[in-house]
Amino acid sequence: MENNLSLPSAEDIVLASKRIADYVCKTPVLVSPDINDIFNADFFFKCENLQITGAFKFRGAFNALANLKTQEKKLGVITFSSGNHAQAIAKASEILGIKSTILMPTDAPKIKIYNTKKYKNCNIILYDRYNDDREQILDQLVKKTGAIPISSYNNNDVIAGSGTVVKELFEEVHNLDAVFMGVGGGGLLSGSSLYIKEKNPLCDVYGVEPINANDGQISLKTGILTRISTPQTIADGAQTQSLGEKNFYIIQKYVKDILTVSDSQLIESMSTLANKLKMIVEPTGCLGFAAIQNIKNEIKNKRIGIIITGGNIDLINFIHLIQSNV
Repeated sequence: MENNLSLPSAEDIVLASKRIADYVCKTPVLVSPDINDIFNADFFFKCENLQITGAFKFRGAFNALANLKTQEKKLGVITFSSGNHAQAIAKASEILGIKSTILMPTDAPKIKIYNTKKYKNCNIILYDRYNDDREQILDQLVKKTGAIPISSYNNNDVIAGSGTVVKELFEEVHNLDAVFMGVGGGGLLSGSSLYIKEKNPLCDVYGVEPINANDGQISLKTGILTRISTPQTIADGAQTQSLGEKNFYIIQKYVKDILTVSDSQLIESMSTLANKLKMIVEPTGCLGFAAIQNIKNEIKNKRIGIIITGGNIDLINFIHLIQSNV
């Protein structure tokens, strides 16, 4: 794939880390002897479910908004998101005094819509993800208002901000053999792989998608950026139709493979993380860990990093999903 794109670098991730340092939470890295024993490997869980707004997305959102020019900040920002990026943009906008417009699907988790609405300077517009073209709606609003679009993944500052997750992980945990994380549009995976391969070329990087949302896996295998219909999965944060162009280029270069898991495996992982780590994690947040069930032999006796990407799920829905899989 020819690169005519402006892309972030590992140095941009270092700069992003400094830019957001006073506003983000340095999330803990947890271990579980029980999980280690089950898989005969050493796991290190980077818990971004404990991040500001409940997901890693705040890192990229704040970095992107903080790095806007003064005139751009006056115009305001606009984005679309099923919830985690929405909350992140809304919170960052409130902190920085920037007006934000956020397109959210009508079937987004209620807790995500509620938590986004509570921030100042934020205007939410709902759309039908299965019948409406969110990109077309966004483009029309950009032309009408002049607001600056902030993609949740296909944006250099968002990618760099997302990459600060593994920067922190690597500062705390050394000599990892592999790192696993969920992938939707590819912001976290591209930023993380960029940093990982700069600091430890021997560390393998894996993305994980729901089996019904495997556009990234298809794209990586064929070498062609593939777009699919809006997928049906409980992992609402991974219901993207394709990787971003910038993300795909970086992923092709640095990611070893993109794996897939079923919704049932996601629920099983939610249960395991609740029992062993005492963590409430949303389905999308479990993607990286869920894939471990499929590659037990490959990871035996290795040091594995897992990015828990988010925990924004209401308790009633969490319990319902766990009970549905019993």
